[in-house]
Amino acid sequence: MKKVITYGTFDLFHQGHINILRRAKELGDYLIVGVTTENYDKGRGKLNVHRTLMERIEDVRNAGYADEIIIEEYEGQKIDDILRYGVDIFAIGSDWLGKFDYLKEYCQVVYLERTKGVSSTQLRIEAQSVIELGIIGSGRIANRFIKESKYVSGIEVKGVLNPKIESAKSFCEKNELNFYCTEYEDFIARVDAVYISSPHLTHYDYIRRSLEHGKHVLCEKPMVLSAGEAEELYKLAEDKGLVLKEAIKTAYCPAFAHLITVVKSGVIGNIKDIDVSYSKLTTGSVRELDAAQAGGSITELASYVLLPIIKILGMEYEDIHFYSHVHNDVDLFTKGIVLYKHATASFNIGLGVKTEGDLVISGTKGYAYVPAPWWNTEYFELRYEDLNQTRKYFYKFDGDGLRYEINDFLIEMNNPHWKQYKFMNSESIVIAAIIERYRSGLHVHKIL
Repeated sequence: MKKVITYGTFDLFHQGHINILRRAKELGDYLIVGVTTENYDKGRGKLNVHRTLMERIEDVRNAGYADEIIIEEYEGQKIDDILRYGVDIFAIGSDWLGKFDYLKEYCQVVYLERTKGVSSTQLRIEAQSVIELGIIGSGRIANRFIKESKYVSGIEVKGVLNPKIESAKSFCEKNELNFYCTEYEDFIARVDAVYISSPHLTHYDYIRRSLEHGKHVLCEKPMVLSAGEAEELYKLAEDKGLVLKEAIKTAYCPAFAHLITVVKSGVIGNIKDIDVSYSKLTTGSVRELDAAQAGGSITELASYVLLPIIKILGMEYEDIHFYSHVHNDVDLFTKGIVLYKHATASFNIGLGVKTEGDLVISGTKGYAYVPAPWWNTEYFELRYEDLNQTRKYFYKFDGDGLRYEINDFLIEMNNPHWKQYKFMNSESIVIAAIIERYRSGLHVHKIL
């Protein structure tokens, strides 16, 4: 008898799950299905399993293909199960191509093509609908977004828009999407929401058109390059009852959110200064270094470093000065000095200059220290004059961190009255205003 085993969360059970089970069953005589527990899913970075373990087991049983159902509870269990049950074939969806090749030592590994074209009506479980999302743009971060979206139940990337047909087609095939488009009108009619990862100068138009078509929008930073555009778009989203979010991933990460609440609670006293840096060396003929495409350190990285400053010291700063090393009309390095009534802040950002990427928040009782890369926060310390009082905080930061912003986007779409606090529209507008201020040349000092 040939035994086959497969695993999955099987949350929001739909036709795609049924097809995977059917195909796995066809590979042998006896199918064992492992259903993962909620705790194990959280441990491997899956954020929001909607249905209980027993409900998901019942869904798998009712599909009629499983001869035996087991529970997956820990890392490494697949090897134990294969040996324990005498399994001949391990089957899994092609989303995980190559991920389980290590099991070839124990049995045959088969990657099954996942189902394309599953309709939204097949994805409705107890009034919980899956959001069908389309991506505008097919660059590096769009590829990371696809991977990260698989860890958030209730949202599925269906297609991609790129005016360059070869790029759109290649991205679609690589990520096994349902469709690709080069024309916006064809694309927008087929999705519930959009994620925009196209070049900066295209953001405003894509956001406005998507909102006018009644679609929710998650847009990469910087969302837009002026306060007026940001205000207009947030007002349009509000008027239409839609969600518009700027995708600064750090704002939605658990450790950073806790850092902000801890610091604002007063445990290190009144905050008097913040010093924060972010740099990454970029070379070649790329958009980031092209002035015609709004490239430069400010447009690429300022959203990150301004985030903790605005979150902690507030939106009412009194003045700001920039000191930039500029080459070919692109700032390769910029230092910013922000003056508040009772505090100061400074930031360093660079595409052509490398610096330590840490974050220091100084208070009258102590200071908070977040080591590099602080924007992927998973650890920080509160330090005091008495070193024995040092407190250390550890958090899990999964993958590229995009899953956290995707999860918040999903929550807000499904809960219109949910109070969003991790990154507010007003904070987004202030950051856009500071970027606009720099691009207008106000208080920008060029250095050799």
